Amino acid sequence: MLKRAFDIIVSSIGLIFLTPLFLVIAYLIKKEDSGPVFYRGIRVGKYGKPFRIYKFRTMIVDAEKIGGPSTADDDPRITKIGRFLRKYKIDELPQLINVLKGEMSIVGPRPEVPFYVNMFTEEEKKILTVKPGITDWASLWNPDEGAILAGSPDPEKTYMEKIRPTKIKLQLKYVNEHSFLTDLKIIFLTVLTVITKKKYINEEK
Repeated sequence: MLKRAFDIIVSSIGLIFLTPLFLVIAYLIKKEDSGPVFYRGIRVGKYGKPFRIYKFRTMIVDAEKIGGPSTADDDPRITKIGRFLRKYKIDELPQLINVLKGEMSIVGPRPEVPFYVNMFTEEEKKILTVKPGITDWASLWNPDEGAILAGSPDPEKTYMEKIRPTKIKLQLKYVNEHSFLTDLKIIFLTVLTVITKKKYINEEK
């Protein structure tokens, strides 16, 4: 109950204060290629329920038709404004809408596409017992997946080998140990990570 109340308050205030910024970003996205402002890809939520995520579109229209779900920083599908939005995680801010709707939480395992969720083992399915979030331990361990994937001849294989194992480990850690105080700590560290571009936890966290 406390977590949901916190989510409603933070997402509501955030959306109100960020509206001017959202309008500027929407204008820049439309100006570059006149495509839709938001990316509304399908993600898997609590108990396996699918929902459409809100993100500022950072790639060309219909990018998913010419590439996989893992995106490297040097992916040619990324637009000019998209590179800026990704660098400062601004493209994630519209997910406050998902939080307000109750589909996501401020803190929780990052929501995955069905392709990766279908790979979950029985133990990993525990990740689906909590709402997905905008940030979590895994996000702090690896705040820029694109940088790791950059230059890889096979981004999907690199993701599966270098990112997914630790990501799953940290998401399970959150599920098993989460509390409101833990959420506050993760939010604080997330803000520091975005501002300083430093990592504040390692894979042993």
